[in-house]
Amino acid sequence: MHLIRRIFFIGAIALSAATQLSAFAAEKVKVTASFSILGDLAHVIGGDRVSVYTLVGPNEDAHIFEPKPTDAKQLLTSQVFLTNGLGFEPWAQKLAKASGFKGTSITASKSVQARKMSGETDPHAWQNPNNVIVYVQNIADGLSQSDPAGAKTYQANALAYIQELKALDLWAKAQFADTPVSKRKVITSHDAFGYLSAQYQIQFLSPQGVNTESAPSAKQVSQLIRQIKRERIKAVFVENMANPKLLAQLSQDAGIEVGAALYSDALSAAEKPGSTYLLMMRHNISHLAAGMRLN
Repeated sequence: MHLIRRIFFIGAIALSAATQLSAFAAEKVKVTASFSILGDLAHVIGGDRVSVYTLVGPNEDAHIFEPKPTDAKQLLTSQVFLTNGLGFEPWAQKLAKASGFKGTSITASKSVQARKMSGETDPHAWQNPNNVIVYVQNIADGLSQSDPAGAKTYQANALAYIQELKALDLWAKAQFADTPVSKRKVITSHDAFGYLSAQYQIQFLSPQGVNTESAPSAKQVSQLIRQIKRERIKAVFVENMANPKLLAQLSQDAGIEVGAALYSDALSAAEKPGSTYLLMMRHNISHLAAGMRLN
C-alpha cells in the first residue's frame, strides 16, 4: 500500500514538473512593434517564439499617432521594443521613458543609408526591399540578444526571408523594365516612396511632403495640376492611410482617374491585398507598373 502511494506521489511530482516545463516552454517573447509593417517582420523572424503587439495598426498613420495609457502598460510588460527610427516615430522614446521600459530596443533601420527629401530625413526606408534585408538582420540580432536560446531560429528565419526579399527586388525590376525611365512618373498623396523611387528610377510627385501633417498650398496644387497636364501623367494613386479628398480633387481638376489604393506607411486589413510586407510591395509595384504604362 505504501509502495502504491509512493509511486502515485512520484508520478504526481513528475506530472507537475512536466506541466511547469511545458508552461515555461510556451512562454513567448513579448515584442511591441511601433507600426504594422514592423509587426509583420517581427512575426516572420520571431515565428512561434514571439507574441507581437503592434501600436499603430493596419490602415493607421504613425505620423500622427498618439500613444494611450494602455500602450504604455503593454510596453512595460514587453521584452522587446521594435521601432523604425529615422524620425518616423517621434513619440516612441517618450513612450518608452514614460512606461519604464527596461527591455531590448531594436531600431530596424540601423545602418540603412538614409535619404533626404526636401531637407528632411526620409524615414520610409522599407520601400526598398534591399533596406528591409538590413531591417531583418537587425530584428534577428535584437531578438537573439533578448532570447539567446532562440538565436538559431531567428537567424534561420531571417536568412529564408532575405531570399524572398532578393526575389522581390528582381521581380520588381522586371515589372518596370518595359516602361522607359522618361515615362516613370507617378502622383501620390505624400512623399512616402523616395526609396522605391531611387531603386527603380521612378519620379513621384505629391501635393504633400514627407510628413502627412503638412498641408499643401493652393499654389503648390495648381503647379502640380499644370505639370500633370503638361507631361500627360495618368498614374495617380491615393494611399490607404491618407485622406483621399485632396488627391480626388486634384485628379478631377486635371481630368484623370485615381488608381487603386497604395500601401505606404501601413499594411492593409487581413482580407485586403496588402496584409503583409511582401503582399503590400507586390500589390504596389503591380499597380504602379500598370499605371505608368498609360503615361
